[in-house]
Formats: sequence, structure tokens, C-alpha cells
Amino acid sequence: MRQSLIVLAVLLHAVVAAPATAQDGSSLSFADFLAGVREEAISKGIRPEVVDQALATLDAPLPIVIERDRTQAETVLSLEQYLSRRLTRRFISRAQEALAKHRALAVDVASHYAVPPEVIIAIWGLESNFGRFSGTRPTFAALATLAWDPRRPGLFRGELFAALEILNRGDIEISRMRGSWAGAMGQVQFMPSSYLKFAEDFDGDGTRDIWSSIPDVFASIANYLRAHGWSAGGSWGREVYVSPEAERSITRTVARRVATCRAASEMTVALPAGDWRSLGVRLLDGGALPVDGPATALVSGASRHFLVSAAYDALLEYNCSHAYALSVGLLADRLAHSPSQRRHTKSHA
Repeated sequence: MRQSLIVLAVLLHAVVAAPATAQDGSSLSFADFLAGVREEAISKGIRPEVVDQALATLDAPLPIVIERDRTQAETVLSLEQYLSRRLTRRFISRAQEALAKHRALAVDVASHYAVPPEVIIAIWGLESNFGRFSGTRPTFAALATLAWDPRRPGLFRGELFAALEILNRGDIEISRMRGSWAGAMGQVQFMPSSYLKFAEDFDGDGTRDIWSSIPDVFASIANYLRAHGWSAGGSWGREVYVSPEAERSITRTVARRVATCRAASEMTVALPAGDWRSLGVRLLDGGALPVDGPATALVSGASRHFLVSAAYDALLEYNCSHAYALSVGLLADRLAHSPSQRRHTKSHA
């Protein structure tokens, strides 16, 4: 075990120590990389003093960021492992408490954006534990590390410039720009580019505060989902039963989707309910699938299966991971069918 840890540490050190590559193929030190970022940012209209404020304290890439990028939970754990570890009894109880506490606001936001309050609460919980924790990594240090790292430099270089634009606009002080290892910010865990496009000022104070304003947090989540295809009355899908024989038949006869999102490419194309019935897919209790409803696609883990609708794609846009998207959907369903929610719904009928 000790030797394995030493080998892992050496490998991580090698990744972090390896310089980025310039356009001409030469090695680029972290200092030279930052100098290039500064020059390009100023050419894009970012004020020099803003760039200097953001980059001046960045001496070296962060090894922990590289490590986390290589070991994301959604890709290391199986679907079933992730769901069991994420949707614990305690976490579901916290989600129910959060919905009860913020029900009026969540319903108000839902009425404006046509996204169910339970879905908003579920994403809020999964992203920041209902506002308790949204990350401690300095945003610029994390983004600069990932933009310098050779794995996905183009993606994170763009996010680094978006973060500089947020600071340039005066939307938030640099001391508050902390978040995940990947540079995701606030209680909604928006990447900087998503903040610029989808963050909302729902409390009307003139700022889009996804760090501390719960109204802005809820509205920003809902606005993101609506912009990515969630429509009024939409449902993400349901868990179903697929026998081993049916699964083999589906594997042979039903095509996979073609998509850039890896998770989306691992699910089938959408089929009408009648086709799934013919293929042997049944309700979780063994009953027959209803014949009405939208076309759905099949998402499968090792032992659990789900038919998902077009609204599910909006969840994948938030995080391209079936483990994540199914956690949101299943948690939202638990909230919608909890005794307190049913009592509230009846009282307003």
C-alpha cells in the first residue's frame, strides 16, 4: 500500500511538473503561461489592474487540482455505488427540511421558470449541500492550473478569461471567488462562462449573487435548466425493470445516441413506450409500461435501469454524468412524494 501511494505521488508530481506546450510545440513554464494569459486578457478588454490582481499571487499550479481532475467520483464509482453513497437517508432528510424551509421561494421561482421546486432543491443540495459548502479553492488558481495542464487546456483557458470578465465587471470581490477544484463557483457551482450566461438577479438588488443570495441561487439553477430544454410539466423519467434477456435484446437491436457528452453517448436513442414494452421493459413493480407519454431513452447501470425523457438532457447539461443526473431526478421524486409535500399540495388544491 505504501509503495502504491509513493508511486501515485510521483506520477502526480510528474503531471504537475510537466510544462504546458506553446503553439510552436515548445515547453511553456507556468510563469510564461501566465504572462501569455495576461497579454491576451488585456487584448480582450480586461483592465490590466484586474488581471494583475487575479494572477499576481499565482506562483505554481496546484497539485491537488490535477489529482482531483483525474479521480472524479462520477467516473471512479459505479452508478449504483454513487447513488447509494449520495442519496443517504440523512441527505434525503436534509433535502426535505430545505424544501420545507424555502418552499414559498422555491414555488415562486418555479412559477417564473417552469422548473419544479423539487428539482431546484435537489440540484442545490447536490451542488453545495443546501448552501453549507460550495468549495474553498481559489477560482483563479484552480482555473489557471487546469488551463496550463495539457489534458483540457482550451476549455479551461476560456473559463479563466470568463472569470476575469466577472471580476472586471465588478460582480464580486476576488476574495469571495472560491469554489470547486474545477473552478465551479457559488452554491450553484456554475463555471464562469455559465455565470455570465445564466446567473439571475431574482432578489432585485442589482447583483447576480450565486454565493450568498438564496433567491438568486434558486433562480439561476432554474434559468439554466430552462435554457437547456426543461419545459413546463416535464418529468425526467423513471426507474424500470429490465430482465437479463430483455437487456441482451436491447443491446443487440437498439442504437446508442451520438453525442459529444460521454454520458449521453452511453444511453440509447429515444423510443416510444410501445417499443419498450415490446422489448420487455416493465415498471419497477413488474407491471406493464403505460402506452402514452413521450418517447424515452434507456440508461443502464450494472443492475438498475431508467427510462429518461427529453427533460433529462437538461440535467446532463448541468453535469454530464448519469450518476449526477439520476441523483437529481431520484431525489426530486422523493421530495415530490414525501408526506409533507403531499399535504402541502392538497392544502393548495
